[in-house]
Amino acid sequence: MIMLTVLSALLLSMPAVGEKVTCRIETAAGDIIIEVYPEKAPLSAANFLRYVDSGLYNGSTFFRVLTADNQPASEFKIEVIQGGDVAEEKCFPPIAHETTKMTDFRHLDGVVSMARAAPGTASCSFFICVNVQPELDHGGRRNPDGQGFAAFGRVVAGMDVVKKIQYMEVSGQYLKKPVTILSIRRQVPKK
Repeated sequence: MIMLTVLSALLLSMPAVGEKVTCRIETAAGDIIIEVYPEKAPLSAANFLRYVDSGLYNGSTFFRVLTADNQPASEFKIEVIQGGDVAEEKCFPPIAHETTKMTDFRHLDGVVSMARAAPGTASCSFFICVNVQPELDHGGRRNPDGQGFAAFGRVVAGMDVVKKIQYMEVSGQYLKKPVTILSIRRQVPKK
């Protein structure tokens, strides 16, 4: 019954087939515009849009930055900024894992993807790739399970803001001053 409720809620977040979904991420460091691809990654895209439409990302932050320099224990280094730290009690249930093998949507520069621990644990947190990150794709070696992460969108404007966040001061992998996400909203298409 819970799965049916989750599925129903996700379907309500889905745009019409072929509809282009653009979202503006307004941050204290500047704006980032992303396109979300529900036809490529329907579960992950719908999940992200559900958080957007509910306003739960508003007031969250970009809080974690991974660079080649701050992952001493990892043999397979990646470059991403991570955001969407919604309070746990407000998070929707986790979604099934959509691998890049299923979607054929790779982790290229500017790709937006769901963060997760084990497969099937992605809920609210997401990340943006800086440069090409093949170790995050299905079969990649970043996680021992080899399942990769679920890519669902890409930055179309504002990679300068992403890079500005990437080079802010960190303590380990966490920003000393997290960057507030003022809002994430769907952009209304111009007619």
